[in-house]
This record gives sequence, structure tokens and C-alpha cells, in this order.
Amino acid sequence: MLIIPEALIAQLVSAEDAFGAVEACLASAARGEAGNFPVIREALGEGRQYGFKSGIDRAGGQMGVKAGGYFPGNAARGMINHQSSIFLFDPDSGRPLAMVGGNLLTALRTAAAAAISIDRLARPDARVLGIVGAGHQAGYQLRAAARVRPWDRVIAWNLHPEMLSRLEDVATDVGLPFEAVGLDAMRQADAIITITSSPAASLMAAHVAPGTHLACMGTDTKGKQEVEPALLAQARLFTDEVAQSISIGEAQHAIAAGLVQPEDITPLGALLAGQAEGRQSQSEITLFDGTGVALQDLAVAGVALARARARSLGISVEV
Repeated sequence: MLIIPEALIAQLVSAEDAFGAVEACLASAARGEAGNFPVIREALGEGRQYGFKSGIDRAGGQMGVKAGGYFPGNAARGMINHQSSIFLFDPDSGRPLAMVGGNLLTALRTAAAAAISIDRLARPDARVLGIVGAGHQAGYQLRAAARVRPWDRVIAWNLHPEMLSRLEDVATDVGLPFEAVGLDAMRQADAIITITSSPAASLMAAHVAPGTHLACMGTDTKGKQEVEPALLAQARLFTDEVAQSISIGEAQHAIAAGLVQPEDITPLGALLAGQAEGRQSQSEITLFDGTGVALQDLAVAGVALARARARSLGISVEV
């Protein structure tokens, strides 16, 4: 088994690698060649979450599990709040192949999924990007979105506005004007990424203009919520996996309120595989509920493993 520490990931997997890997695994799932197993997710108190996401991609030759969660006290310890590791196994024999640091990979695959949804579902003339949230992953989201569309500017809101300066630095780095705004100003945005760990909705239907695409990336646990359920009822809905969307994703609240049915939600992979249509009008609101699925983690970890083997990197151990 090869141990690939977190410190090696940046030199092994690029944002472009993540984009291709995520796109491929979602399409594989739509074709029935890959699938996620049920998620185990537990609240530990004081905002801490821990769980396991696992699955198998027969087309990609990946099987494994990601163990990790969200620990809000980590920032005070000098660590990021999201902590995870990905374990890969041979899908034919079950033999352990690798333990891979999962922190950067999680950020890269989450940003890639949002960017893929923007690339496929935002209006062709979209020029203003909105971001709700300014935590660790927000910068990755901005960089990924900047690769798929030629934005004119970025507007952003965060519950704690003093954190927005870090996101402004990223916008400057990718050459985009940046403005901190109130939520009402999100109506100026043509695409909006929400990337928070909020337990209550902040973005309301009134904050979103017709024709907007939303990538809601923060809700991955029961009780989390970023947007008003009425907004989902107004939108054409897409997700990485319907089962997760309705149980632990943003759609859980609209489902509970009877505003949305599971059959109203289209897997993004079906669009990528040519099995479903994308945006149908310039005025339509589209929404991608990015819950974060195991297949994405396995896909990017698989890239890391292949590169580490090719470059003789990592720590080999007998198991």
C-alpha cells in the first residue's frame, strides 16, 4: 500500500485534473458504471461532523472510502476545518492500494463540480459571478469558475464581512474586479456559488434574478441549509446524486416542505453523458445541489495514486 501524504497532493493533482476526473466519474454514474454507497454522517457536538463516503467506479477502476469531516475549532489550532483521508482498494480483490491525504483533493473536486455545473448550465452571456461564503473553499471555487467563463467581475457576501479580503486577494490574482455586497445585490449576478456551513438559509428567492445559475455547494449534512426552499421550487434542479440531494443536500428542506419531488432533480452526470437537457431558456433559474459524492473523491485520489507511482513518490508499506 502506498501512503500519499497531504504535503504531496499539490504537486500530483491540478485543478484541471480534478475537472476531468469529476466530469468522468459523474458521467460513469449516469451510465450505470459507477455508484456511491450510503453515507454515514454523524454530528459530534459543537458543530463538529464526521463520516464516511464510499463507492465504486467500475469504468475508472476505483473503489474506496473517504473518512473525514468538519471541525470548526481547527482554525484556532492553525489547521483547516475540513479534515479527511481517502482510502483506495483494488475493486477485484479488495486489497488496499493507498491512503491519500484528502484535504486539498476535497477542495479541488468540490470546486470542479461547481465549475462543471456553471460551464454546462449558466447562460452563454453570464458575466457577473456571485459568491456567498468566504471560508477556506471559497477561493478554490472562484479560481475554478474563472477557468470556465470570462467573467467581468465578482461580487461576494459573507456573514463575517471581514473575511472577504481573502477572497478579494484571489479575485485580484485571477484578474477580476471584486466588490463586497449585501445579499440584495446578488440579483446582479448571472451565476452564484454558495459555499458555507450554515444551519439556516441566507440566500432567498428574492435575492436571485431570473436566468441565474446557482451552484449550492455547502450543504452535505442533515440540518445544513444555504438557500430558501422556495428558490428550489422555482428552479430547474440538478445534483451530483439524487439520493444525497434529498437526504443530506440542499434539496432536503424543499422535499420536507413538499415543494420538490425526487423526480424533479436531474443528475448532472446525465447531462454530461448526453442523457438529459441543460438550460432550456434564458430566463430559467438552474440550480446544482452539490452534495459531494464519494465517486468524486475516488476519482481525484486515483489521479494522485497514478502520479505518485509514476514519480516514485509516497511511502510504501506492507499490509
